[in-house]
Amino acid sequence: MSLTPELMSQFYTSMPPMDDGGSNSTCNEWNEAHHLLFHLGNLSLLVGLVIPTTLGVHMILLRLMIMTGCCLFIAWATLYRCTLDIMVWNVVFLTVNFMHFFFLLYKRRPIKIDRELKSVYKRMFEPLHVREAQFQRLTGQFCTIQTLKKGQVYAAEDKTSVDERLSILLKGKMKVTYRGHFLHNIYTNAFIDSPEFRSTQMNRGEKFQVTITAEENCKFLCWSRERLTYFLESDSFLNEVFRYLIGKDITNKLYSLNDPTLSDKAVKKMDRQPSLCSQLSMMQMRNSMASTSDTDDVLNQILRGGSGASSLPLTQPSPSDRA
Repeated sequence: MSLTPELMSQFYTSMPPMDDGGSNSTCNEWNEAHHLLFHLGNLSLLVGLVIPTTLGVHMILLRLMIMTGCCLFIAWATLYRCTLDIMVWNVVFLTVNFMHFFFLLYKRRPIKIDRELKSVYKRMFEPLHVREAQFQRLTGQFCTIQTLKKGQVYAAEDKTSVDERLSILLKGKMKVTYRGHFLHNIYTNAFIDSPEFRSTQMNRGEKFQVTITAEENCKFLCWSRERLTYFLESDSFLNEVFRYLIGKDITNKLYSLNDPTLSDKAVKKMDRQPSLCSQLSMMQMRNSMASTSDTDDVLNQILRGGSGASSLPLTQPSPSDRA
């Protein structure tokens, strides 16, 4: 059967024009603008992208604006375009962003700190910008709250190992003695055994050179030293915080050692001052006391404010001071 010229002309006329690759294709006519919902959706995405990263909740706001845009696109695709694929893709985007949004809100949830630990956090850790979640991790897994009754011993000289624990006094008061001689007191929100913790980081297996006794009914926060050390090695920020706090506590104990008549209020006022020497170890003083034959003279010198038993260098007074 042969095609007549009339049929051939109708056949080619009904065929759509061939695309030559787009090299010469142009938009002869622009379509009308989409519905307002489409533009509001894009505006939501734009607002989310221009939120400054310096804003603390910028990620939460970004996810919220993306979710708003997805909802507007879903309404536009469903009500005005009737396109299933656009609606399905935006439902997927909405679901993923909602999960991220919920997770970010969960991370910023209020952390409830134990009532007994709130004072320690406010006094020692919050000024160093330790967040509640970090403090909860620090105190929630490998530490316990223990008690001592008045007269009970926390550590006995030459008997108790210094490798077992590190503690902060939460309530009460303790006294530190060496062979029956009073050295200084330990008050609330202070480390109990910070000198031993610092001095035995390199040398393990040592014993306490002093006796620490509860002057009142005491409650203290106690960490397992081995687990605490392992945890701090994995968190450099908290490791630096502990180095600072322990160094500051040692310095305050040295002040108390030089002036054992300091009151609790004076110690608290001194505790607000910055640490003078974060690397000083009181164990060197205690060891030198223990190895000195004339112990009473050394103790009297320390209590008078001398430094013969410590590792601190002595400064010579100037002529004007002598005058």
